[in-house]
Amino acid sequence: MNTLLSRFEKLPLLDRVFDVSITLKGLDGVLEVIGGLLLLFLTPHRLNAIVVFLTQHELSQDPTDFLATHLLFYAQRYTASTALFLAVYLLSHGIIKIIIVVALLQQRLWSYPLAIVFLSLFIVYQIYRLALHMSLGLLALTLFDIFIVGLTVLEYRKHRARVAAAS
Repeated sequence: MNTLLSRFEKLPLLDRVFDVSITLKGLDGVLEVIGGLLLLFLTPHRLNAIVVFLTQHELSQDPTDFLATHLLFYAQRYTASTALFLAVYLLSHGIIKIIIVVALLQQRLWSYPLAIVFLSLFIVYQIYRLALHMSLGLLALTLFDIFIVGLTVLEYRKHRARVAAAS
């Protein structure tokens, strides 16, 4: 662990920012896979029961609580087909992120263009979703993804130049 930390501290600032950002993206991918797996095994009835249990105390104090009423609203409209779509979406999205992040952290040259393409596709979809319904969380995620694409382009150019100089 000390060796890894000392190697990390010796990296230029931009490389450290890239590694931290990519690691966060990888953790996001792991959470998406976990969420996708949970959705595969969580029936709409069970999800609704969990949401009712989690919100009942808050709603007894404030029947108009924004978060609790919205959670209940969406849980009651949650169907098996919605669950399957969300599970497949989260699993595929998360697995792709994890594969790309591992390859980027291993500095595999092929992974940089792949990351740029996939993240750009995610960004386009997120912008589409933002156009339909503004969300500060999605906006922050989109800006973070744009930042990561910019870092990835810089890292790719650096590694490609290093490979070209070595040959």
